[in-house]
This record gives sequence, C-alpha cells and structure tokens, in this order.
Amino acid sequence: MNIVLFVVYAVIALGATVFLGLREFHMLQLNGYKTPEHSRWMKKNAKRYILPAVLFVVQFALLFLHSGAAVALIIVLSLFNIMIGLLNKPGKKFKKPLVYTARMKRMMVTFCILVAVYYVIAVLKGETTVYICRIWNEAHTEFTYDSMEKRWFANGLPYILAGSALYVTPLLVPLSNLINKPVEKAVQNWYINDAKRILSECPTLHKVGITGSYGKTSMKFYLDELLNSQYNTLKTPESFNTPMGVTITIRRDLKPTHEYFICEMGARRVHEIKELCGIADPHDGIITSVGPQHLETFGSIDNVLNTKFELADHVKAKGGKIYLNGDNELIRKKAPEYPNAVLYGLNEGNHYRATDISVSDRGTEFTVTAPDGETQRFSMKLLGEHNVQNVLGAIAYAHGTGISLDKLTLPVKRIAAVPHRLQLLDKGGNMTFIDDAYNSNPSGCRAALNVLGLFDACRILVTPGMVELGAKQEELNFEFGQEAAKACDHIVLVGKAQTVPIYNGIKDAGYDMDNVFVADSLGEALDHVRAYQTDKKKIVLLENDLPDNY
Repeated sequence: MNIVLFVVYAVIALGATVFLGLREFHMLQLNGYKTPEHSRWMKKNAKRYILPAVLFVVQFALLFLHSGAAVALIIVLSLFNIMIGLLNKPGKKFKKPLVYTARMKRMMVTFCILVAVYYVIAVLKGETTVYICRIWNEAHTEFTYDSMEKRWFANGLPYILAGSALYVTPLLVPLSNLINKPVEKAVQNWYINDAKRILSECPTLHKVGITGSYGKTSMKFYLDELLNSQYNTLKTPESFNTPMGVTITIRRDLKPTHEYFICEMGARRVHEIKELCGIADPHDGIITSVGPQHLETFGSIDNVLNTKFELADHVKAKGGKIYLNGDNELIRKKAPEYPNAVLYGLNEGNHYRATDISVSDRGTEFTVTAPDGETQRFSMKLLGEHNVQNVLGAIAYAHGTGISLDKLTLPVKRIAAVPHRLQLLDKGGNMTFIDDAYNSNPSGCRAALNVLGLFDACRILVTPGMVELGAKQEELNFEFGQEAAKACDHIVLVGKAQTVPIYNGIKDAGYDMDNVFVADSLGEALDHVRAYQTDKKKIVLLENDLPDNY
C-alpha cells in the first residue's frame, strides 16, 4: 500500500512537470529562445521558484520519518504538486500564446528525454540505496531503527527522487534549449542559405532595410502604402524583424514579380542588424530613431547607436542611400560619417523637411519641402506631430525612387494607423480608445500624451509603464509619471510593483492622487475606467501592454 502511495506521488509530480514545463517553454519562447535573457528573467521572477525549491528539500524528510508521519507528508506534498500543476495548467488566455513551432517541438522532445533519463537515474539510484540498506540491516542487527521500517523508507526513495523532476523542470527547460543549440543553428543556417538563394534569383529586386529603436514598424507600413502606388512591393508582415522572421517572409512570400522588398530589422543585441543585412542584403536603408530601448541587452546607448548604424555601413559599402531621421540628436551627430545620407525631419538642415504642421483630433496636415525646393501640402488621418516624421521619411524614400510629391498625396491620405500604435478605436457611446499598446518607449510616451491632449474630453491614461530600459528604467518611468500628471484627468496604473516609479512621479508633480487608481490587471483597469462617472466623453489612452513574461 505504501509503495502504491509513492507511485501515485510520482505520477502526480509527472503530470505537474508537464504543465510547468509548458509554462516554462512559453516564457523561454517569449524571451526569444535566448538562454542568457531567460536566465535574467528567471532571476527577476525568483518568487515563482520558491515553492518548488522548498518542496524539493522537504520531500527528502520522507526518508527519515516514521510511517504515519511519512504518509501525512507525502499527501501534503502531493496536494502542493497538484497546486503547481493547476497554477500552470494550459488553457489560460495569453496575449501571445505558446506557438508550437518546429523548433519548440524539437525542444520538447529533448525535454521529455531529459525527464525520462532523470526518472531512470532516480529509480536506479534508489534501488541501489535499497540494496545497500538491506545489506546494512542484515549485517548490523544492533541498528536502532527497525530493519523492516528502514527497508520501507528505502523502497520509497526511487519514487521520491523521480518526483523531484518536477522541481528541477525550470532548469531542464533551458538545458534542453542549450542541448539543441547546435541542431537549431544548423537548421537556421539551412533556411537562411535557402532565403539567400531565392534573393539571388531576383536580380532586379530592390531591397530596403528599416531599423530604429522605435518607429520602424510604422515606417514599414507607411512606405509600403506609398511604394505600392507605383511598384509591386513585399514587406515583412507584422513585427517580423528577426533573422528567421525575414527568412520566412522571403521563402514563403517573395515572387519574381516583386520590385521592392521592404525589410524591417529589429535588434536587441550588438551586431544583430549586421546579421540581418547579411541575409536581406539591402540596397538602401532607413534609420527612424536611436534611443534607450532594450538597454538591458544592449548595455549602453552607444551600443544601440552603433548597432543601428550597421545598416548604414552595409548600404554605404553597396553604394546605396541611407535615409536618416535628422531630428534625432544621436543620429544627427553620426550622419556626417555617411556622404550617402539623406536627412528628413521637422528642423532646419534636413534634406526633406516638414513645416506648417496643423494637428487636430481629426488628423494632421503638413507641407513637405524636397531637396530641390519643390513643396507639396499633405493631409493624413494619423494623429500627432510625431507621425509626421515617419510619414515624411516614407515620402522622402518614395520620392527618391522617382514618384513625384504630387502623386504621393493620395497614398498619404490612405495611410491608416498601424494596429496598437496610436490607433483610434471608437467604441461608441461615451468612450474612445487610443490604442498605443505596442512596446512603449520614452519618446512614444511623450508623443502619445501629446495626442491625448488634442481631445476636449475626459482624458484617461491606462498604463503599466515601460520596461527593458536597464538602469534608467526607474528614472524614465518617474519622468513619465510627471508628464502624465500634466496631460491626464484620470490615471490608471496596471501592476502595483511595476508602476511604483510612475506613481511617485505623478505624486511629485502635485497631482490629485484621488484621481489615480492602481489595478492588478488590465481587465481590472478597464473595469475601473468603464465605471468612472463623468459628463464628458472619455478618451482612454492605452499606453503599452506588457507581454506575458512581465
């Protein structure tokens, strides 16, 4: 009967191992399959692993307890294991659920092998201990513990050790990633080389790379809209801006009839833009911005700057043009190193300049002056002066391909907001959302607050703040709070621990703290907004939405 109890304990632990393993794989995937980044995430979220660590130690008390106490403890441990399984069970709604890619399936196979090996070793080790204990008891009849009782606990050891696989699952998941690394590298290289082959078979295809700390996805969509008015274009979809994202786009979507390939290039580490240039081999490039984004992995703003300009270096070597946001101070300082640079922006000294900007809650109008002095008035549905910069960059590039400014006025009018980037969503009744939930940054936060200020309404901010800003994260969120206090009638913060710097910034600005609410989740925050009573129409700015691993 006792052995049956131990077996049940091991089976429950195995089931919980599967559920916990799925959750850990999900977090690893959200961390980009990068083991160092995932390790930092585990360190930040150490509280998640306190219970498994405690139970790992406690379970070995079973070997030294008398039968009654051991049975009670194993029941308690089984209940805790069930709780771990239920807390991590599949079915929870995630913003970005686990995707069972081929890579993920291979890692899961490796994980299952590791767990199986762990169980086999545990049973063999336990049986060896059983054998040694039996010999000891037979040779030392004077031993104080009853030999049968000692033998009973020794028999339980294999199942105890096997059950402990649950508690080491957070280590087995990244270990499976490390073990598979050579295989994954070989698989990726094969796909990348195949994508390069496909590109080489399209000699007339013109390729343009787009990178920046922020604004690159918007720029990609805007440029695609403008170039499509005259050319057959292909762009990387959504936020496909990694080596495999670019590779998938080329292998799946590129046709011989395409004339332009617009390739978004993202980076979280030094030299990742250089890697993407090695795949897409762009003729021209656009750098939208350089700022304090992903500082945790870049380490410094200089590393961010140099990595973004890896695109400029590649284009310079090919004899192409690099289009630069001349209003960005860091970019402006580095621009003289590139004689092939075309600067765009709102300030004087840019080759393409936007002036006479008129912004309202219905859209934006502005005048563009080209390098040759030609001017053209544009209007668009996009909100905010900051959007003029990105649209201006797209206009500059499209004009450089031979499309006249006059012919670009209609495509500019057609430009729609990119999903989750200051996207205006009228929900009817007395509430409208400004959805700016994608990957917030200091510049974007300021721009979003400026857009919110355009509306004569009850202005409400809902935000969890900004992340991945390294050592400057607390300082920048504090400043965000100070700026929000000037622009908002009501502020809802999402996450008590995460938003402390924002809360302090709001308070430091002398804001009426009765108009600040701190919610545990986005759902609770939105419920609070809906319940808020006001005679005015509610304009709700959703500024950032943290991914599931935060």
